[in-house]
Amino acid sequence: MSWWQQPVRPLNGAIRERALARQQQLTKPPGSLGRLERLAVDLAAMQGRERPSVERVWIAVFAGDHGVVEEGVSAFPQAVTGQMLGNFVAGGAAISVLARQLGATLEVIDLGTVDLTLELPGVRHLRLGPGSANFTREPALSTIQLDKALAAGRDCVERAAEASAELFIGGEMGIGNTSAASALACALLGCPVDELVGPGTGLDAQGVQHKTEVIERALALHADQSGDPLAILRCLGGFELAALAGAYLACAQHGIPALVDGFICTAAALCAVRLNPACGDWLLFAHRGAEPGHRHVLAALEAEPLLELDLRLGEGSGAALAVPLLQLACRLHNEMATFAEAAVAQRPL
Repeated sequence: MSWWQQPVRPLNGAIRERALARQQQLTKPPGSLGRLERLAVDLAAMQGRERPSVERVWIAVFAGDHGVVEEGVSAFPQAVTGQMLGNFVAGGAAISVLARQLGATLEVIDLGTVDLTLELPGVRHLRLGPGSANFTREPALSTIQLDKALAAGRDCVERAAEASAELFIGGEMGIGNTSAASALACALLGCPVDELVGPGTGLDAQGVQHKTEVIERALALHADQSGDPLAILRCLGGFELAALAGAYLACAQHGIPALVDGFICTAAALCAVRLNPACGDWLLFAHRGAEPGHRHVLAALEAEPLLELDLRLGEGSGAALAVPLLQLACRLHNEMATFAEAAVAQRPL
């Protein structure tokens, strides 16, 4: 049995009931804080404590290049992946700003850019290869690369666990990765490509049509892998998608709530749930993004995202934006007075 097939940590049902009972005693009409109440109760069950907390946040940005960029599916050159790694650690990227504001740990992991000589202080360089292979011609990853990428996600979560992180956010960077995420989602869901494919980093209508045709070719080439999520991930994914899937699986095994970002992260989460369905209990969904495929994947996961801000940046930025909602849900749950404490008359039963 592979590590990712091992059982996940069960949610604490007794703590859930105690958290629900506390919600009923707080000085407000029952249910009046809506989903914030459910968030607090869910986090209590995940963390095994009646009063949950998500103050210690670990953000990991996984980066990798994609061979399918050879097919002209991106509006940006592939060199941008490596350049953005420098921007992350220099503090100039959106996720860098958000991590600072949240007081979160930000880890940047280079799984494999086209420049294998890239050496940036503050970046963890794993160098699994010069990007993935062009999946219109061959599988995106070798079996060894897939295993190492999954393990990179797991190892990152283990570092987060050692640091007593209370919430994990995975982000991604890789020119061409909306093509990989779209191909992965189409194969897992059996959806027509034109329902999921979007502009990514800014393609026009003609570019989106070309991207659709490229993904259709890839799906036809790897059609014999349908029904096997691990094989689909190997053939159509990428280094960062596999690492994200591994991270979500490891979060469930270590008992760390994971806040899922946009389309690419959600496609990886779908793959993780197909690999080990029980890990879905540990996933929270930050937002519904502008990429059309995101709605389909969220629906397949029966996910209720917290925000809808037309985001399509990636990096984990949408998840970081949602962290204050989780923190406030916990503070309301933990710090509001009960009717008895405030000497406020409760509604008669």
